[in-house]
Amino acid sequence: MIKINKGKNVAITICLIVLTIGLNKAFAQSKGMGMTEKDGKGIVFVNGKWKDIAAKAKKSGKYIFVDAYTSWCAPCRQLKNVTFKDEKAAAYYNKSFINYTVDMEKGEGVALADKWNVTAYPALLFFTPEGKMIMKQVGYVDGEHLVDFGKQALARK
Repeated sequence: MIKINKGKNVAITICLIVLTIGLNKAFAQSKGMGMTEKDGKGIVFVNGKWKDIAAKAKKSGKYIFVDAYTSWCAPCRQLKNVTFKDEKAAAYYNKSFINYTVDMEKGEGVALADKWNVTAYPALLFFTPEGKMIMKQVGYVDGEHLVDFGKQALARK
């Protein structure tokens, strides 16, 4: 028979929860998730309102890639810190798409999450130049798979 020290297990569980919350807050407060990549070593995301992004796409004829994220989402941070900095993915997306990132729990993101029926994160959304959603991928992907999704989206003309 194994004797379990319930007090010790509760203390360890509480410590793990506090550590997880602290790490999530630290990541969320470090460099803002909606910032454009300024060093040229990643996907460049444009800032602004959705209507302006959609108008720019329509005028240019480019498809739109949307990174729909939340500040508490660890896979969202991993996309930002790893996938969006992948050299091949960045080159492909910077050439092929207007790239837009939006926090789905702040500002205009709340209405967009409702409009686009985004309930899980990260959500990678693809729109035609006319603003029609043609693809949605939920969850973390690496650079290679991100390029594959982009190619699939562009094939849906």
